[in-house]
Amino acid sequence: MTETEFLVAGDDGYDVSRRVWNAMVDRRPALVARCRDAGDVVAALARARSEGLEIGVRCGGHSVVGHAVPEGGLMIDLTPMNAVRVDVERRRAWVGGGALLGLLDAATQPHGLATTAGNVSHTGVGGLTLGGGMGWLAREHGLACDNLVSCEVVTAGGDVVRASEDENAELFWGLRGGGGNFGVVTEFEFRLHDTGTRALSVELDFPVGDALSAMTAWRDLAAVAPRSATYAATVLGGVVALGFVWVGDPAEGREHARELDALGRPESQRVAELSYVDLQRREDTIEGHDLRRYWKGHYFHELPDAAIEALLLHDPAVAASIQAYGGAIADVPDDATAFSQRKTAFEYVGAARWTDPADDEAQMATARASAARLEPFASGAYVNALGDEGAAGVRRAYSPAKLARLTALKDAVDPDNVFHLNQNIPPSGR
Repeated sequence: MTETEFLVAGDDGYDVSRRVWNAMVDRRPALVARCRDAGDVVAALARARSEGLEIGVRCGGHSVVGHAVPEGGLMIDLTPMNAVRVDVERRRAWVGGGALLGLLDAATQPHGLATTAGNVSHTGVGGLTLGGGMGWLAREHGLACDNLVSCEVVTAGGDVVRASEDENAELFWGLRGGGGNFGVVTEFEFRLHDTGTRALSVELDFPVGDALSAMTAWRDLAAVAPRSATYAATVLGGVVALGFVWVGDPAEGREHARELDALGRPESQRVAELSYVDLQRREDTIEGHDLRRYWKGHYFHELPDAAIEALLLHDPAVAASIQAYGGAIADVPDDATAFSQRKTAFEYVGAARWTDPADDEAQMATARASAARLEPFASGAYVNALGDEGAAGVRRAYSPAKLARLTALKDAVDPDNVFHLNQNIPPSGR
């Protein structure tokens, strides 16, 4: 057994480890623990406790508020734990706690297999899955957390345990949607599906001032779309892009695209056949970790005309995205996992990105104002889309009953709130 690697400022790799997706986050941990296995995580937790250091956990580093990077604390860096093993016959994948989504897809797609993962390949598997895990396969196969079979977890007390439906079942329930509140997951076991390797993307562009009728027709089609189709819309720079992504036979997707004639005549359109791997990485940002970022999110049980009108008033500098839920997501009983909002019809995210620190306050205020127009129609929020809302945001993500159950789990497995740098569910009394 090798000794756990700890980095301090000035060491090779320290600055790379502490750099995350949002360039606004520029914190300096006292220590970075480069963890290669569960034993390294145990050692890192023990050192943090002995030195009284706040703990952050890094996988992909995509938290917009940078929870992974504790100023003056200890960052558990899981990125060395990025191996993916695939059992083709059993349709299972075992994924290290620091792996990115692109590594999962690269390991499964040569066999025509996949499981639900997000829309950006450099997102961490861990953060995505622990919050729920929306992706292009979710309407057909459920969220990432719905495809989770088991987890290896290091608890706040330093124990290494297995969590599944049959072992530590309540912990397993909480890990599927409760975020990073209950331990450090060092390995995920996923169920895989025979998805093939092809996909189709269809987008129709309308000027924002003339898009109301087109978007109401798009909304109505989304409600009855086959599960292979995930309807998606973007409002940015005065243009509304309406369409869907189809995972599977592109010919079937092209046939379904005829339904979009109901939207009217677009200014332009894009119909592209692409591999599933290319679909998964087409929204990757070439700027990587160089951009400053801020976002706000909502869930909607429905999208009335008034909500669409409010969306079309969105500031042109803020990218508004709408993605359809339903299908297999809604098939799962609400109490089966910690993830809430199974009745969601659409998810909204309003995201700003920029480069000049002098623009921070103005950009954040613009994103907040754009999202505020839609808040009267919202039914909650996705925990992975929360930013700086704190406890109020957590209450939007979970029902009161589910939050009470999550709090009881926190009392049992992390009563001292060791894992609090997340969308935190504090123990009772704190």
